[in-house]
Amino acid sequence: MANILNIKTSISGENSVSNQLSQIIINQLLKKDPESKVVVRDLATQPIPHLEIHHFNASGIPDEEKNDEQKEASKYSDRALKEIEEADIIVIGVPFYNFTFPSTLKSWIDSISVAGKTFSFADGTPKGLLQNKKVYLNFAVGGVYENGLIENMEHYLRTLFGFIGITDVEVFKSQGTMIPQLKDENLSKAVAEIEAVLA
Repeated sequence: MANILNIKTSISGENSVSNQLSQIIINQLLKKDPESKVVVRDLATQPIPHLEIHHFNASGIPDEEKNDEQKEASKYSDRALKEIEEADIIVIGVPFYNFTFPSTLKSWIDSISVAGKTFSFADGTPKGLLQNKKVYLNFAVGGVYENGLIENMEHYLRTLFGFIGITDVEVFKSQGTMIPQLKDENLSKAVAEIEAVLA
């Protein structure tokens, strides 16, 4: 049995291609292991606040030493950390808004990037503390880009997850989701790739 964490970031809800790709992955995983548990975190409907200094300071204080104000300030990070620490597999939908991924995803990243909890500099060099986890990234892009924009996002996310210890990252992409003559064909290709990889 695996614990699967499904991170949604699209504002399009049921019409979201990134959410559809994520659900196809989850369905494939559940076919292989029906006892797996799925936790859904929809950052479009329940966003994590952007990082501020009181959030940052509170996240570094041991839980048993926090006062009520610090517990309130760190509650979003505490929940996000608990979810990713308990997850064996993290499935993330990554739509493309104004040449990057949604700021809600960046807020989630900031909430799980906590020294002493997901990474450490204890011996003077960075060490990721999250081990034995797999990430699936599902990119959905309205246009078609050949200028490295999508690759830059992928590189950033791979680097971030590698920094906190997760190096097993699988990426699926569907471009042209807003172009009628390309949407269905490209989506079908992405679905076929997912089914082949997770067969």
